[in-house]
Amino acid sequence: MHEQTYSIELVSEQTVAALTILSLELWPDCDYDEEKNQWEQLMHSAKDYCALVKIDDAYVGFIHISIRYDHVEGAESNNTAYLEGIYVRPAYRKKQIASALLSSGETWASSMGLTQLASDTEIDNQISQLFHQQAGFREVSRLVCFIKTIQ
Repeated sequence: MHEQTYSIELVSEQTVAALTILSLELWPDCDYDEEKNQWEQLMHSAKDYCALVKIDDAYVGFIHISIRYDHVEGAESNNTAYLEGIYVRPAYRKKQIASALLSSGETWASSMGLTQLASDTEIDNQISQLFHQQAGFREVSRLVCFIKTIQ
């Protein structure tokens, strides 16, 4: 079996539909049109990094990092890079593709003058937690959220 080569490219008008499809694989409860509109706005934002990974002619993963200016749990400053989403299709996992995406995002964040990258995941998502740990993140807190309907 040969090693697959891949490229990482910024999201463009030509690739936003592919990004939308991938993001719906990660967040299946989202609406296609709403996601596509969001990505179309984010790809022009100076405070967001949106990139796709391509193998042969297929897009198989993406990353979105933003700059957050509000409080980020565990961060040392109010300007923090934040991993909003990272996804690689299951057939392409365990090939260092997510690590390459993350590295590209870290390079972007560093070029923006940022020194920390934060993230979060669902408390029961063990696969994501393991990815974060293996990528060098350290856990800084756990959070349980509540809501109550009032009348």
